[in-house]
Amino acid sequence: MCYYSNVVVKRKQTKNIQTALKATANKTRIFLDYASVTPIDPEVEREMVKVQKQFWANPSSLHQEGEKAKTILEESRVKIAKILHCKAGEIFFTSGGTESLNIAILGTVKVFPQKKQKFLPHIIVSTIEHPAVLEPIKFLSQEGEVEVSFVNPDQNGRIHPESIKKELKENTVLVIVQHANSEIGTIQPIRAISKVVKNFREFKKTKLPKTENESLFYATPYFLVDACQSALYEDVSLERLGADLLVLDGVKIYGPRGAGILAKKSEVKISPIIFGGGQEEGLRSGTENIASALGLAKALEIAEKKREKEKERLTNLRDYTIKKILEIENSSLNGDLENRLPNNINVCIPDQDSEFLVIKLDTLGFAISAASACHTLALENSSYVIESLGKKECASSSLRITLGRDTRKSDLDGFISVLKKVIK
Repeated sequence: MCYYSNVVVKRKQTKNIQTALKATANKTRIFLDYASVTPIDPEVEREMVKVQKQFWANPSSLHQEGEKAKTILEESRVKIAKILHCKAGEIFFTSGGTESLNIAILGTVKVFPQKKQKFLPHIIVSTIEHPAVLEPIKFLSQEGEVEVSFVNPDQNGRIHPESIKKELKENTVLVIVQHANSEIGTIQPIRAISKVVKNFREFKKTKLPKTENESLFYATPYFLVDACQSALYEDVSLERLGADLLVLDGVKIYGPRGAGILAKKSEVKISPIIFGGGQEEGLRSGTENIASALGLAKALEIAEKKREKEKERLTNLRDYTIKKILEIENSSLNGDLENRLPNNINVCIPDQDSEFLVIKLDTLGFAISAASACHTLALENSSYVIESLGKKECASSSLRITLGRDTRKSDLDGFISVLKKVIK
């Protein structure tokens, strides 16, 4: 469950909070937390409602209704595959980004027979990944099933290919790097990292001795890319990124909630972690959600169509807002300015409690966040992502403002004005 810790206490600390709420009750609220969730696109919703009313049968059924549902499911898979430049059979539908990441990580490790191998599977992961990556790895490590190497970013949040290369070894089976960080918006050099992983995999295949029981190690490492945050603004095709496993989430792309995608190259071998009727080629059992599959395909089509124009518009708004906020004394930007998502603004305001600011701004009509919405903040309200940048003093004094399709310059002017008054 995603929530802010100690919220009740800090709400009590806000003076005249009820008065502020009454004063803003009739005013339009400004939503600036699009990295946490996007509203469903009206066109996507219309398509989904139509399908839910007409084609609600189980696609595994042999009758005509089931066949019609199956057709829509597979047509949606084909549309998504074309956008991601892969085969339709390499697209698997899930309940969201978290499940997709868990299947990819746990499924990769479970492929290796624990009693037959002479060494543990080794995973390389950055320290600033989403909790949906770090938590399953933590679980596997605690169970003694994996060896893990953590790679730190530079001060701008970039993971350098050389730092990945240094950690690669014979038993490395998985490398995980998020395409764009969900907190600070830094875009990673994914293609360059992919080349490092691919070159090492080819080296393992041709140069290292292997026995039959160890053969799976020599088809790895696989490269897993979490592209949930970047899909709206970047080409996230497997071909472009060089990913072996790719994860997308409908709720981040103006698509359906509770719907996600795991794209997996056909040569990648992973074990299922959900068992049942064998749907999705046995990788993810459970009756498929036809409307969600169609909604994901439609949302990706719209995102691709709007990408360049929206990217330019939001970049201009982002840079304008950053410039205005940095007028605040001693404030600083978290993350890379050039290699950054066009909708992401993450700023450090020293000596300010970020959680308290979020709550206070909320009472004044502005919805923002302090970290990833699915990061359970500790009592001291600290962000592990910002700490990893070497800015420990900013870990509990930073705000994340993320823009979306409905964001206008007037919204940001109002926010900037209120933020400056609140800080004073």
